[in-house]
Amino acid sequence: MKKIKLTSAIIVSVIAMRLFTSCQPNDISTGNGIVGTDLDASFTITPVENLTNRYLLEAQTKADVISDWWDIGDGSGVYQGYTKEQIFLPDAGTYTISHFTVSKAGHKTVSSKELVVETSDPLAGNLVKGGKFLNSEDSAQWTNLQLSADADWVFTEGAATIHSNGGWAQEGIYQAIDVIANKTYSLDMLIKSTGTFADTWFEVYVGKTVPVMGKDYSDNRVMGLSTWDGCGTAPFSGKLSVVGCIKNSKTNTINNTVTFENSGTVYLVIRCGGNTFDPVGITISNVEMRGTN
Repeated sequence: MKKIKLTSAIIVSVIAMRLFTSCQPNDISTGNGIVGTDLDASFTITPVENLTNRYLLEAQTKADVISDWWDIGDGSGVYQGYTKEQIFLPDAGTYTISHFTVSKAGHKTVSSKELVVETSDPLAGNLVKGGKFLNSEDSAQWTNLQLSADADWVFTEGAATIHSNGGWAQEGIYQAIDVIANKTYSLDMLIKSTGTFADTWFEVYVGKTVPVMGKDYSDNRVMGLSTWDGCGTAPFSGKLSVVGCIKNSKTNTINNTVTFENSGTVYLVIRCGGNTFDPVGITISNVEMRGTN
């Protein structure tokens, strides 16, 4: 049984106003005059019996509430849901769960609670260390694979960005991960850039070969972006599994899964570079590698 640490507070704030401007049914100043007064956004969190790392969020049912929105604190952002939501948090950590309500007149209320997940799910827990790049400890989990003098990865709070001066300069980062034989793993990350690129690649590998400084890595390409294959030529933002277009070298399809015949250590390698590389660079966050069976 997981321990839940709850500290609840109901807030009406400018932040909540901004979050729901786009979904507001009527502007308060020009609306229908109906002002919701029963907008209790409080909710409970209950571990789901016999299911690891799954929780039931249950909000109040109020007549004045026309929509419910949730932020489960895992970086996926705010989404529209229901008064009852079952969520899955596979990774150990502390999560701030927020429930937002919107009234007929567009009034908003938010309530937040803190949930402590003590252990990662044994099947789907993230094997990547420091994949969120939250602080220096996360950044220290990665080793720079020095490939060119004119390209560099820059770590900031919550992200890592690759910059290159072009001219085919490239740079990589990597870390070692232990895997189990014949187990399927799913790989993904958030990736974005407001720039435009030409003759540029962003590739993700998970291979048995130990990375060597100054040498291109080519063992078991899983996914990526490539302007030659038709993606990354215009601004992009989303999961690499969605916006990417590089084929998995094992399946020859766009597929972000990988398996290994033997248990042991593999190396997650991310390398990127190109000939015409926008100065804004390419930014990643939430790097994940999870078991699926």
